[in-house]
Amino acid sequence: MRGPTITFPDGTRRDFDHPPTGAEIAAAISRELAERALAVMVDGELRDLSEPITTDATVRIVTPEDPEALPLIRHDAAHVMAEAVQKLYPGTQVTIGPAIENGFYYDFARDEPFTPEDLAKIEQAMAEIVRADKPFVREEVSREEARRRFAALGETYKLEILDSIPEGERITIYRQGDWFDLCRGPHGPSTGRIGAFKLLKVAGAYWRGDPKRPMLQRIYGTAFPTKEELDRYLHQLAEAERRDHRRLGREMDLFHFQEEAAGSAFWHPRGWTLWREIESYMRRRLAAAGYVEVKTPQLIDRSLWERSGHWEKFREHMFTLEFEDRALAIKPMNCPGHVQIFNTRLRSYRELPLRIAEFGSCHRKEPSGALHGLMRVRAFTQDDAHIFCTPDQITAETAAFCALLMSVYRDFGFEQVRIRFADRPAVRAGDDAVWDQAESALWQAVRETGLEVTLNPGEGAFYGPKLEFVLQDAIGRDWQCGTLQVDFVLPERLDASYIGADGGKHRPVMLHRAILGSLERFIGILIEQYAGRLPLWLAPVQVVVATVTNDADSYAREVADLLARQGLRVELDISADKISYKVRQHSLAKVPVIAVVGRREAEERRLVLRRLGEQAQEQLDLETAAARLAGEATPPDLARGGATRPPAAQ
Repeated sequence: MRGPTITFPDGTRRDFDHPPTGAEIAAAISRELAERALAVMVDGELRDLSEPITTDATVRIVTPEDPEALPLIRHDAAHVMAEAVQKLYPGTQVTIGPAIENGFYYDFARDEPFTPEDLAKIEQAMAEIVRADKPFVREEVSREEARRRFAALGETYKLEILDSIPEGERITIYRQGDWFDLCRGPHGPSTGRIGAFKLLKVAGAYWRGDPKRPMLQRIYGTAFPTKEELDRYLHQLAEAERRDHRRLGREMDLFHFQEEAAGSAFWHPRGWTLWREIESYMRRRLAAAGYVEVKTPQLIDRSLWERSGHWEKFREHMFTLEFEDRALAIKPMNCPGHVQIFNTRLRSYRELPLRIAEFGSCHRKEPSGALHGLMRVRAFTQDDAHIFCTPDQITAETAAFCALLMSVYRDFGFEQVRIRFADRPAVRAGDDAVWDQAESALWQAVRETGLEVTLNPGEGAFYGPKLEFVLQDAIGRDWQCGTLQVDFVLPERLDASYIGADGGKHRPVMLHRAILGSLERFIGILIEQYAGRLPLWLAPVQVVVATVTNDADSYAREVADLLARQGLRVELDISADKISYKVRQHSLAKVPVIAVVGRREAEERRLVLRRLGEQAQEQLDLETAAARLAGEATPPDLARGGATRPPAAQ
């Protein structure tokens, strides 16, 4: 009997006289590959190394360096953790245990709560299972056999999962030694191939995500092929905790959240100063780039959202209300409102491109469990804009926008930016011909502007393809902020048109674009990027003038007045506290500069400047210090243009 023909990634082929397993194929290539192999890709499907390949196929052996390896290793680690838990705590039931973006988890049903000490014990038990190097064995069983096995163990949650599997679907169990679980797989060769792992925390989780069902205990962990990779990740976690914008927001007195307005920030004076500085910067950049700013209503009748298509697509995320027999929605985005402004009169091609910008306040129904400080909110403000242009202007507008966006990111201290091309999603507005046109136009703009992009398949907006701009922060995390979307659909749905050079009516192309995305989220990212130590031009309080003794109070007031006239945001601290206490408190609040004045400084009209995070002090005469600080605090766009710094926000 002839076996299958296996095609390798380099195009070479090999015939086998029997259905080979992935392990056999790896061994046939080299001993080293066989030792490093974790799984096999068969025609794009990840499979166990032990599974025979019965038909002709394209095959790639998966090793620890491949992107498919990490979720596989983490899934293996989840099973090992579950075995360790049940070994240590008999009577505990296991439910589900998937690999997730940064690790894995398993949900357990146990009356007694897990403690941090328990996690250490579980890790030790996991290490023993890893050292035992137990093979992962896949078994296909009947539904009745699976029910018998799990019923014998008292695994009621597994029986419920089993009942939810559709009739006709294969039932598979994975076993490591005597321990087994209901699982689709695939898994690696054995427990000894997991690499380095760490259990991170315990959290509560409702069974099936339903608050009416039992509360389970979820243990989170992570795993990597090597200890070095694990150590880097744990360092990143520690850094992320140190930089957490929620904690820093409290220490810097920027904002707070409370249950009475869940998902909406209460901005304190310092936080609102930071907001206004960012907003002012963006306004200047947009004005210089030829945008006009508008403001559109918060409450808009349901009929407009139906015509735009948002009612069908986003209804479940929209806050709505009834008033005078009308259904109204609080806007979740600004796009339809900008089309209404475009449509207020007949436009000429000579007016295009028309760039309409808005710092649009939006609201969306985000689940309570998804809310996360400024990063995930219900009330947010977008630095939104829509460019109405002709098809032949798409490339030039894309190039201009990308140049503006990159310049803005550099000004905020982000140098690493990746661009992803997101094409048509499964659920979308418009027919395939419209999407073909939009995607072709955006690809042409990408090619002609020389942008380097990676494909993000199926993640386009529901009305058009888009470019996604992903920032990398100081500790290596990715944040998707900016976007540029090409839309042929909304102008058609909302009947936008202009008079072309031929005297006829034409549909404009609508480019949806944002740079910061959500101001709330971007401020959270900035705080974590700088660990609260914002650049001088962004700091809510740039200088605190602090006295050593009260006989310097008069001079301190004079210093504060002079610095304020230079455009600096200044606070005065002439309290009776010791200077060491003042320095400590203002440093905790991340004030960049503390200007210390005592009797000698008043007599000599000098300042002692203490910079945040630096031990050394600098002594300067008052006028020199004021001029230097004012120069350092000038926003980068004004510094480049030589413009005069506006008065500080009060």
